[in-house]
Amino acid sequence: MLPDAADLPDLLLDLAVPHEDVNEVVALRRAVAADPGVRRLLEEGAEDVTGAARGVDDPSGLADLVAQVPDALGEHFLVYVFLAAVPHARAVHRARGIPDDVSRHTLADLGRGMALHRRRHGRGGLGVHQAEWLTRHFRGRLYQLGRLQYERAGLGERTAQAIRAAGTEVTGGEPSLDLHIPDFLGPLTPAACDRSLDHAREFFARHFPEEPHAVATCHSWLLDPQLRRHLAADSNIVRFQERFRPGWEDPEPADGIPVGFVFGAPDLPVADLPRRTSVERAVGDHLRAGGHWYLGHGWFPWDQ
Repeated sequence: MLPDAADLPDLLLDLAVPHEDVNEVVALRRAVAADPGVRRLLEEGAEDVTGAARGVDDPSGLADLVAQVPDALGEHFLVYVFLAAVPHARAVHRARGIPDDVSRHTLADLGRGMALHRRRHGRGGLGVHQAEWLTRHFRGRLYQLGRLQYERAGLGERTAQAIRAAGTEVTGGEPSLDLHIPDFLGPLTPAACDRSLDHAREFFARHFPEEPHAVATCHSWLLDPQLRRHLAADSNIVRFQERFRPGWEDPEPADGIPVGFVFGAPDLPVADLPRRTSVERAVGDHLRAGGHWYLGHGWFPWDQ
């Protein structure tokens, strides 16, 4: 459903769309509404991101739609896809009794995605990769609860093997919660994480009682144990790592991931990376010394 023109600015503010993007998105509505072909693609896209059509892991679905839209609409087409999907996402939340503030904070990741897109590319809109990530929010799989995000997931078999080896009996595919660390949300302090986890334990027990979670997992460059060699023992990142027990080791270098998160783009020249903060120095100096960064995989018992 295309948002009403009079309601659109308020909706964009609710979704944390950056203020510098609001006027451009509003101005494009007339072109979207006037083109039957675009409206058809928009409907297909909204069905895609809410789960009514293709699966969330279909890498070609949204990209195929973007390739068919007029150049004038460009990367704002995916913004309108999610705007059209808001009523469905809110209905999913209401059916579960999700509080309005949690629903609003969760769907506001659309604005975060647009901010990341502008930081990386210098223009408004939303890329396909970021849009594929946002499908989790709009299908009711992921929730923002304070400093952290929690994705309702099935436990991966490699992680399950590591957990069983540590003495906890689990099965691959059983319900688990995958933790994510969103950007633009302040420091990752132990206190902020504690509050988030306390909220999450109450939240999932109340709203998803049929999904008992034995463990929480995290798959992130922030869990690369090499960071301990570069950061102080009492740093927020090291303290965050200490919450997790080791999972499986990923042998594939993932240098572009920390570079993208810390500096804004994954393919920046390593020699030119700034050294303004301890994390910038850690990421850049390690790469300049010939090292690599890897995704870390960790877990902890959900009721600990």
